[in-house]
Amino acid sequence: MIILLTGATHTGKTLLAQKLLEKYHYSYLSMDHVKMGLIRSGVTTLTPDNDEKMTGFLWPIIREIIKTAIENEQNLIVEGCYVPADWEKDFLPKYHKEITFRCIIMTENYIRNHFETLRSHASVIEQRGEDADFDMETAIRENNRFLATFGNASKGLIAIDKDYKTELEDYINVLDL
Repeated sequence: MIILLTGATHTGKTLLAQKLLEKYHYSYLSMDHVKMGLIRSGVTTLTPDNDEKMTGFLWPIIREIIKTAIENEQNLIVEGCYVPADWEKDFLPKYHKEITFRCIIMTENYIRNHFETLRSHASVIEQRGEDADFDMETAIRENNRFLATFGNASKGLIAIDKDYKTELEDYINVLDL
């Protein structure tokens, strides 16, 4: 089983991946770690700020890792924001049944009411550094972009609207692997 997690920055993708790893003992792959490895090794001249171009560069690698894990009957959590809107077209139907896709989004209301908490938890799992570019309007815009991109896959959305911890725990508890 592959659990493919995406969503805007600061939505808790990495935290959710960590909780799933702890509960199910699946291997875990961070797209950000792969990205930074490719950047630091000189394989690409893209920078961490080239998100749109990074998706096109990184997704073919991630896609083939997912296929390899499925072919080897290995469980894997894959987490990151570099999942294209049309990701499903890259997999034959036999792969689809092995992939559980989820996109975490936060509603505008949630972001407005909890923005300072989001900022304060930004480095709980990963060290984000300065994070100066992350502001409330960016968070709202990015969550709306992910909702527009993946909203048609309503079964795949994890919408955070009221209580972050409860809503994520509810998802973890109903996930039947």
